[in-house]
Amino acid sequence: MMRLLALLLCVGAFGCLAMAMARHQEALLGRALPAAHSRCLRGAGGCSLGIALAFVVADQGWALGLVAFSGSTSVAAGTVYGALIAWGRWSDAS
Repeated sequence: MMRLLALLLCVGAFGCLAMAMARHQEALLGRALPAAHSRCLRGAGGCSLGIALAFVVADQGWALGLVAFSGSTSVAAGTVYGALIAWGRWSDAS
């Protein structure tokens, strides 16, 4: 259960980190967000990754927790990247 929670936190974190970039803001929102909002998104993404790491390490210990966290971040990054590609293709088609 803790791995699923960590995975969801990682997906949210990478989503926040992606939305902190002007390129993705333009693609998804049609405009760039103010710099303060981008900083908040970066902070939220970093904090979410830290919380996910804490959950996994508390559940499995440092040795296996870091491996599980690495896997969670890889799956989450791939999921967010795939979603951004799908959004770009879907918005170009319509």
